[in-house]
Amino acid sequence: MAHDNLVADFEAYSAWRGNLIQRIGELQRWLSEQDLNDAQTNMRIQHLLDKLRDDKLNIAFVAEFSRGKSELINAIFFAEYKQRVLPSSAGRTTMCPTELQYDPARANCIQLLPIETRASDTTTSEYKRYPEEWVSVPLDIDSGDAMLAAFQQVGQQKWVSVEEAKKYSLYDENDPDHKLQVHDGKIEIPCWRHAIINFPHPLLKQGLVILDTPGLNAIGTEPELTLNLLPNAHAILFILAADTGVTKTDIDVWRNHIGRSQGGQRGRIVVLNKIDGLWDSLKSEAEIDGEIDRQVKTSADLLGIKPSQVFPVSAQKGLVAKINDDEPLLEKARLVRLETALSEDLIPSKQEIVRDNTHTEVEDLVLATRGILNARRDGVKEQLDELTALRGKNRDVIEHMLDKIAEEKVHFERGMQRFQALRSVFSQQTNVLFGYLGVDVLKNKITRMRTDMEGSSFSSGLTSAMQKFFKDVNGNITKSAEQVAEIQAMMAGMYKKFSEEHGLGSVAPPPFSTLKYHKEIARLERSFNEHFNTLGAILTTSQNAMTKKFFETIASRVVYVYEVANRDVDNWLKAVMAPMETQVREHQMQLRRRLESVKRIHKATDTLEDRINELTEIEAGIRQQTVELDAQLKRAYEALSAPMQAVKTRAA
Repeated sequence: MAHDNLVADFEAYSAWRGNLIQRIGELQRWLSEQDLNDAQTNMRIQHLLDKLRDDKLNIAFVAEFSRGKSELINAIFFAEYKQRVLPSSAGRTTMCPTELQYDPARANCIQLLPIETRASDTTTSEYKRYPEEWVSVPLDIDSGDAMLAAFQQVGQQKWVSVEEAKKYSLYDENDPDHKLQVHDGKIEIPCWRHAIINFPHPLLKQGLVILDTPGLNAIGTEPELTLNLLPNAHAILFILAADTGVTKTDIDVWRNHIGRSQGGQRGRIVVLNKIDGLWDSLKSEAEIDGEIDRQVKTSADLLGIKPSQVFPVSAQKGLVAKINDDEPLLEKARLVRLETALSEDLIPSKQEIVRDNTHTEVEDLVLATRGILNARRDGVKEQLDELTALRGKNRDVIEHMLDKIAEEKVHFERGMQRFQALRSVFSQQTNVLFGYLGVDVLKNKITRMRTDMEGSSFSSGLTSAMQKFFKDVNGNITKSAEQVAEIQAMMAGMYKKFSEEHGLGSVAPPPFSTLKYHKEIARLERSFNEHFNTLGAILTTSQNAMTKKFFETIASRVVYVYEVANRDVDNWLKAVMAPMETQVREHQMQLRRRLESVKRIHKATDTLEDRINELTEIEAGIRQQTVELDAQLKRAYEALSAPMQAVKTRAA
C-alpha cells in the first residue's frame, strides 16, 4: 500500500538522518581524542547535531468547513488504528488550530489553550513557553474510545454574550454572517484557542508535525496561522470538495496565503475531496472519470495551477477501505496517488535541504581542522630543516640559529601587539553591529507602536506608523550588513598582513548575507498591508482589536527575526576570528618548541639525532592524523550521499 510506502519513506529518511548524526558524532569524538577541537569547533558541531536531532517535517491541512479535512488526516496517517482518531462528522469538527506531534520528554496528552487568552494581545507562540497557561488532558493510547473522547474535547464550544465574543475578536458587528449566528444576545464560540496533541504515532516520533486548521476564516482571525505556522510548513494540503467546487474564499486564501509562498508552489498540494459524491451506478466508469477530470481541470484553472497539482480523492472511502483491507475500494478512492506524491516529492526535497546545510557545515569544520594540521606539520618541518642543517656544525652556528629564532619570536610578539589592538577594534565594531540588531531597542520601538495604536482609530495613521516601523527595522538590518562588510574588510587585511609577515595560512573571512532577514520582514509587511487594505478609513471596535492582534503577531515575528540574526551574527563573528586565533596560537607554540629544541641541543641536554628522530615521529603522527581526518570526512560524505532506499533496506 502507498500508505506503507509513505511510512517506509519517512522511516528511511529518519534512518538516513540517524546515520548522519552517528557519523558527525564520531567526527566530534575523534577531534576530541586527537586534541584538535577548541570550544568554537565543539559548539559548532553540537549546534549541528542539535539541529539534526530537532529536525521536523511540518505538514498543514487547510480547508473550509465540511471539506473532509480531518477525515483525510485519519485516512493518510491513522488508518492502522482501525477507527477514526480525529473526530470527523458533518459540519464543523476542528474548532481551533491543532498541532499533532510527539515529544518524548512530555506525557501523552492534549494541551488546550483557553479561548479567553484571545482577550490579551499575547501570541500563541509566547504562550507555548508557559505550560501552566494550558489545560492538559491525559491521552490513554491503549483505549480507542478514551482517545476519541479526549480528541473530541478539542472541538468543544460554548455560548457567550456578544460583548464577550467581541473581546476575543470573534464577533464583528459589520459581518452579516456573524449577526445570523446570534441567538438571544449570545453566540457560540470555540472553548479553545489552540491545541497541541502529544501522541506517540510512529511518524510523529520521527519528527512529523501535522497542523489541522479550523476553516478558512481562522486564517483571518488567528494571525499566528497567517504569519508563522503556514509560511513555515514544508507542505500544505489545500482541500476542496467536489460537491462545492472552488469558492471565492478558496481562491482568496490560495492566492494570498498558500499558492504564493517564498519557495514557489513546491510542497503546495491541492486535494479535491469527496469524489464519491460523483460515483453513480447509472453512469459508466468512463463517464464518472470524465466528470472527475472536468472538476480537476476547472479547479486547477480557477487556482491558476496545472491539473497535475490537483489530486481527486475520497478520504472517507479511503479510510473505510484501509480499515477493511478493501483494495478495490482503496483504488477507487484514489488515495494512493496522493500518498505517493507526498512520499516522492516532500521527503526527498526535505532531505536535500538538510543534506546541503550539513554538507557545508562538515566541509567548513574539516577545512579548519586541516588548517591546524597543516600549520603543525609546517612547524615540525621547519624545526627538522633547522636541526638537520646543524649536523656537523659547531656551537657558533647553533648560537646563530638561537639568535635567529629569538629574533623571529620578538618580531612575532610585536605582531601580537597589533593582533591585540585588532581584537580591541574588532570588539568595538562588534558592539556597533549588535547595536543595530538590539532586541531591547526593538522591543521599546514595539511598545511605542502599541501606544500609538491605542490612541488611533484611523487606519491612515496606523498605516503610516507601521510603514515607519518596517522602514526602521529594515534600515537597521541594512546598517548591520554595512557593518559586517567593514569587519570583513578589516579581518581580510589582517589575515593578509599576518600571512605576509609571519607565513600564517591565508584565510578568506566567510561571507555573511542579511537577505533572508529582509525577505522575512518584506513578507510580514506585505501581510500587514493586505490586512489593512480590507479596512475602512475608521476602524470599528472589532477591527481595532483584530488589528492589534495582527500587530502583536508581526511584532513577535520581527523580534524572532532579530533574535535569529543576533545568533547568526554571533556565530559568524566567532567563525571570522577563530581561524586567526587558532593560527596565532599554533604559531606561538611552534616558535616556543623550535627555541626549546635548539636550546636543549646547545646545552647538550639533548643529542641532535635524538631530537631529529623525535620530530620525525611527530611528523609521521601528523601525517597519520591527516589520513584519519580524510577517512572521517569520507564516512560523513558517504552518510550524506547515501540514498534513502539503501538506508531503508539496511533498516528493514
